[in-house]
Amino acid sequence: MLTAEAAAPAPAQIEKANFLNLLIVDDERSIREACREVGQILGFNTFVADSAEHAYRVMDAQPVDVVLLDLRLPGAGGLEALHHIKSQRPDAVVVVVTGYGTVQSAVQAMKDGAYDYVSKPFSLDELKLLLERVSTHLKLKSENRMLREKIKSKQGFGNIVGRAPEMEKIYRIISKAAHSTHPVLILGESGTGKELVARTVHFSGPLRDRPFIPVDCGSLVPTLIESELFGYVKGAFTGAQHSKEGLLAIADGGTVFLDEIAELSVDLQAKLLRAIQEKEIRAVGSTRNTPIHVRILAATNRDLEHAVAQGTFRRDLYFRLNVLTLRIPPLRERRQDIPLLSNFFLERLSRDSGMSRILSDDALKLMLAYDWPGNVRELENCLERACALSSGPVLYVFDLPSPIRSAQQPPASSDAKDKIIPMLEMEKRTILGTIEQLNGDKLMAAKLLGIGKTTLYRKLKEYSSQE
Repeated sequence: MLTAEAAAPAPAQIEKANFLNLLIVDDERSIREACREVGQILGFNTFVADSAEHAYRVMDAQPVDVVLLDLRLPGAGGLEALHHIKSQRPDAVVVVVTGYGTVQSAVQAMKDGAYDYVSKPFSLDELKLLLERVSTHLKLKSENRMLREKIKSKQGFGNIVGRAPEMEKIYRIISKAAHSTHPVLILGESGTGKELVARTVHFSGPLRDRPFIPVDCGSLVPTLIESELFGYVKGAFTGAQHSKEGLLAIADGGTVFLDEIAELSVDLQAKLLRAIQEKEIRAVGSTRNTPIHVRILAATNRDLEHAVAQGTFRRDLYFRLNVLTLRIPPLRERRQDIPLLSNFFLERLSRDSGMSRILSDDALKLMLAYDWPGNVRELENCLERACALSSGPVLYVFDLPSPIRSAQQPPASSDAKDKIIPMLEMEKRTILGTIEQLNGDKLMAAKLLGIGKTTLYRKLKEYSSQE
């Protein structure tokens, strides 16, 4: 029996358990109530059950972190209950309670996944120390998991690149979304990488081995989108010479990514809503419903709340999709990621071309000041064009596309011809600037500029004679 040899300690003397959920499973009411009191003093949210079956019902309703489990229970035994609990909640910490000094069953329970055991009769102090140790264990486990996630997000998450604080928030949400089956709504401007985020959510979770099917809702006419999503039967319309299975059925057990979902017609939105709610679809021209088991990820660059207010997007579908929301920041709001993204794209381009390239300081400064209305997609295109135009390994300002160069140029004036820099002067600045960046290493400068060392020395001699 639980003894009262030591009074329960005062709340101020104890470090709280950060509101962990504690489930006490014992068929003796006095034991349950005494353990509940100690758990509450330690800061646990406490729940009680008098049988294994009762415990299962509690766990169905509550995310349990710690279970204090008596091995002698009516009905399903304690070891059987332990197996069930660990199968349903693998991360739950289970402490088993044995009676009459029989340690053999406790040893078996430890082999089956129990964290520790305590023998009846035990004191309140003994229970208090045990639960404090469990709380510390869970706290360290949580901190280690957060540290791993932080390390994982140093360069990015999956194939997403970025270290900005805004991106680290997204990585945390992606990590949670990947291990759920709820719909996810991905919001962001064009070119921010919404499909890449959707792929990361899918391939970072348990569905990674199942199909991932993207659908561009903005590139197909409404009738074609309907037949693509729901399928059709032979003879459903002119040209339907055979039946076709819809993408929602083909992706069974996997994910369908509906890109630019705001482009769907209101009628098609209603059919999609019914498919999500009822988990079944009806092919075009069919009278039979087909069950589906698919996760929906959706994305748009439009303001859906405004679309709902205007009546162009169904409110009920918006709430059905908006269970988890990911807002991808535009590139102008995370400028510190531009060098990291640039290096990533240049390394990828170098693998394709066999030539390594770097950005000059002036080119990088110009890129950091540019607003990038096309976001990451525009940045990638900019670097691809610069590499195609460049004759050497260093990308200079004049290698960048004209919209980026002109964005920093002052408006033309009447004396604009006085501001034009002759080609020879631009060449001189480039050569001298490269040598300065390389701390006077002329041979390396010649190599990076793609000219012979004899040519470089000749030009330096010319520059010297002009002074």
